Amino acid sequence: MARSHIVVHGRVQGVGFRATTKQIAEQLELKGWVKNKSDGSVEIEAEGDAANLKEFVDQLNEGPTPFAKVQAIDIEDFDSEEGYKKFKVKE
Repeated sequence: MARSHIVVHGRVQGVGFRATTKQIAEQLELKGWVKNKSDGSVEIEAEGDAANLKEFVDQLNEGPTPFAKVQAIDIEDFDSEEGYKKFKVKE
């Protein structure tokens, strides 16, 4: 199992980004969380199959909602030890 810490920059708050991110993660059988950061970016921690994580990042990069505009994605990959039970949206 692989895990990634992801920060997405751009117009990603107030456009349904977190809810859509959760849907994509669940479709790809990933676990973890997504939350807004005070600087306007969105922070994600996701774990699961490495190929599914790559697909997840690819879909995020496309801007998963019509109003989102992704400018950059920072990714830090590491081996998973957390063992999340589901994917959730954090407030």
